[in-house]
Amino acid sequence: MADIVICEFMDATAVSEAFAQYDVLFDPALVDKPAALAAAVRDARALIVRNRTEVRGALLAAATDLRVVGRLGVGLDNIDLAACRARNIAVCPASGANDQSVAEYVITSALMLLRGAWLSSRQVAAGDWPRTALIGREMAGQCLGLVGYGAIARETARRARALGMSVIACDPYLAPDSPAWDDTESLELDALLRRADVVSLHVPLTDETRHLIDAAAIGTMKKDAILINAARGGIVDEAALAAALRAGELGGAALDVFEREPLSGADGARFDDLSSLLLTPHIAGVTVESNVRVSRVTAANVLKHLE
Repeated sequence: MADIVICEFMDATAVSEAFAQYDVLFDPALVDKPAALAAAVRDARALIVRNRTEVRGALLAAATDLRVVGRLGVGLDNIDLAACRARNIAVCPASGANDQSVAEYVITSALMLLRGAWLSSRQVAAGDWPRTALIGREMAGQCLGLVGYGAIARETARRARALGMSVIACDPYLAPDSPAWDDTESLELDALLRRADVVSLHVPLTDETRHLIDAAAIGTMKKDAILINAARGGIVDEAALAAALRAGELGGAALDVFEREPLSGADGARFDDLSSLLLTPHIAGVTVESNVRVSRVTAANVLKHLE
């Protein structure tokens, strides 16, 4: 049986170079085969996952020799951390490896939604010429509000300032005397939502943050504000967001994460015909370059616990 089981996609070169001395089962399709995955981890000492594998319950119980879980990313809400601690199983996120990719995603989404013209190819090719309808806004001079001000949010802030935006942030867990606040104004969430032209979410999914952005929170935002969630599904009340967009109570939104992933046809139906909305399949942190970085960091983390 394999020493290391990898059940979601990972850079193949990183796998072959880092784990040449180990028996490895590398099968990204295992994430969709729970019985086969449970059988595969029975003698494994390491399990490497992304965000879709639920490392808890029956899967953890099956992995009797598990010593380390390598997370190809940073969010840990799909891993039962308490159960892992109880069994002395190390959990290793790839901290910092995809910060740049997520920051670029947020900035790109903001640019597209503020300008509003980038999705008009089909109309123009069909002979329409909607110039007046597609007069949008410049990013320079807008205010970016960051909910959570960790490493990814700070990378986003740096790029936003380079494009002429002002930046405000909300993070009650960041010490008031942190150097991070030297060039960024700290606000309470309600004040941030009222003031920002673009709101980007950078918090984990917890009991405290679930539906943090609900109908009431959206109601405090500017009518032409943009909301971007590339953090975790469940932070935004998707039904409330769709209703606000449909009623013209929000300028636009980009969602890379959803309460249930993959997004089902039934859940996705609420977003039908919303032209001011960008939907992507949990891809903000995944680029060619970041996949290599994340894979190498994860491989190194896992090796520390096996050697």
